[in-house]
Amino acid sequence: MKNIFIIIGIIVFVAFCGVGFYFLESYEKTYYTKIDNSHIASIDSHDEMRYEYTLTSYAEDGKPRELKFKTIRELREGAYLLLKVRLIGVHSWAEVNYDELPKPVKDQY
Repeated sequence: MKNIFIIIGIIVFVAFCGVGFYFLESYEKTYYTKIDNSHIASIDSHDEMRYEYTLTSYAEDGKPRELKFKTIRELREGAYLLLKVRLIGVHSWAEVNYDELPKPVKDQY
């Protein structure tokens, strides 16, 4: 009888971990920013990332948030980026044209 409770506890624990992992991996929010190379720092890193940007970024509704992300090179001054952000930080980024920015974000620039 005691073993059944242990097995049920393990099953519940594994299911809980699976749901938590799925949530962490599936949560993603989009932000936009404009490259300002006065907000870049050289970093020592064990991988190929050599620079870290700290920039004010805007959600699709125009709400600001300061975000940090790493790159392997200096990015083009004035370029607009679409940032994909997960709970642990910026997951990926891509350059976009000004025309692709949502209106509330355009209003910030």
